[in-house]
Amino acid sequence: MNYLNQIISDNIGWFHFITAILALVAGTIVILNPKGTTFHKRIGYIYVASMLSLNISSFFLVNFGGFSIFHFFAIVSLVTVLGGMISAWSRHKNWLTSHFYFMSWSVVGLYAALWSEIGTRFVKNMQDFWWMVALATFITVGIGAKIINKQAKKLKLK
Repeated sequence: MNYLNQIISDNIGWFHFITAILALVAGTIVILNPKGTTFHKRIGYIYVASMLSLNISSFFLVNFGGFSIFHFFAIVSLVTVLGGMISAWSRHKNWLTSHFYFMSWSVVGLYAALWSEIGTRFVKNMQDFWWMVALATFITVGIGAKIINKQAKKLKLK
């Protein structure tokens, strides 16, 4: 726990960390279980609530002197989560396809952030920091794209 206290210095940091863990757990459960069930919807709402909390809390964290690329990605994350939910709520013509892609990319983005965060703990300088963020993000997005496309074909969305 001492190590976490070194990298999480205040209450908003702890809130951000806890909502991230909750989002990772809920997102993974949703991905690994059948879609459209009551269970999917309940865990999905936990995912959405935790992602909204996680992303909003990120704007109260300032590590690079102000608005940074991480805040930009928090906005992208908010758009994907809201896009997925608006699709499900509105039930427009292609709502299922929109919901699937928005929410799937939301989870991929969350995992990209996780691997970037973990990876940066092993570097010693800012140049390596940015390379680690880029590497973790590109690898996660590449793997995520393959999984999403395979699942979309399986669900006959593609």
